[in-house]
Amino acid sequence: MEEDLKPRFIESLQRNNDQIREDRARIIGEDAELIYRRRVEDIELKIKRLEREQEGLTDVSPLDKNSLTFADFQPEAFVQKDIELSLIIRNLNIQLELTRTRFEYLFGKKI
Repeated sequence: MEEDLKPRFIESLQRNNDQIREDRARIIGEDAELIYRRRVEDIELKIKRLEREQEGLTDVSPLDKNSLTFADFQPEAFVQKDIELSLIIRNLNIQLELTRTRFEYLFGKKI
């Protein structure tokens, strides 16, 4: 059983420059890829949440099921908020497209 044990620490010290550089490059690349992938996912999540919020703006339901009075709807505020959300979503979609394109270029993978 002791024959199967290998001195990992000594083997690590004996690696040549190419092996060390390859290991470091792999580690750095994996970290960067993971962070980039998470960034793409974060942007996607922001877009979904903002789209839900924007859709929620159109909910002008009555105050309760027996009421015929709609919630206080303020058209000016609705228009302003809808435009703001539209612009944020547009900018995030552009950012998402650019981030995905860069990810594919840098890591040779599709998200």
